Amino acid sequence: MTPTKKIIVQGIEVNISSAKQNDKDYISLTDIAKHKNADATGLVIAHWLSTRFTLEFMGIWEQIHNPTFNVTEFGNIKNQIGSV
Repeated sequence: MTPTKKIIVQGIEVNISSAKQNDKDYISLTDIAKHKNADATGLVIAHWLSTRFTLEFMGIWEQIHNPTFNVTEFGNIKNQIGSV
């Protein structure tokens, strides 16, 4: 993927990359996280990915878009974080 363009969102410059194999665009979470904490973008993203709501969203997205998604194993993960 290569950056093809940038957008400005609430004064923040965010890169958009395009994947040639599937003609999809992807925004940079790192660029958004820099706005929250420029010195610890990895921690910001780790926090986003560890929330119950994000995990539930990813599970639904996988069920829709991934025909080999392991729903049973995902249920075990949800149980471990107390999401059920």
